[in-house]
Amino acid sequence: MKQLIIINGPNLNLLGKREPEVYGTQTFEEYLEVLKSKFHNVTIDYYQSNIEGELIDKIQEVGFIYDGIILNAAAYTHTSVGIGDAIKAIDTPVVEVHISNTYAREEFRHHSYLSPNAKGVILGFGLKSYDLAVESFLY
Repeated sequence: MKQLIIINGPNLNLLGKREPEVYGTQTFEEYLEVLKSKFHNVTIDYYQSNIEGELIDKIQEVGFIYDGIILNAAAYTHTSVGIGDAIKAIDTPVVEVHISNTYAREEFRHHSYLSPNAKGVILGFGLKSYDLAVESFLY
């Protein structure tokens, strides 16, 4: 059985409340239960933090023992060399995920410090982006 972890960054704890026109009205915890039931043959763990260093610590902690990391670093995607370096330093493959299409948003969101070290990038499919990321580890 594959063991994956979803790591979400800043403000994603506000899904369901924050900018529903962009992110929808479902909380991530609600969605996670749906995701787990859809992929019952995969263990999916979850971690969220608004703090950059805690995200780096978690990536380092799980980056040699999990089969895959699904990472939505949110705004840190565009600012954190440290998170990009953490991805480069581990063995576990990482899929970068974004709920919105970052290329349809502000110019500063068009650059990612994570992408060069990620297995792949999925963006713009809403919460279904996480489904696609899980599937990328199965096939």
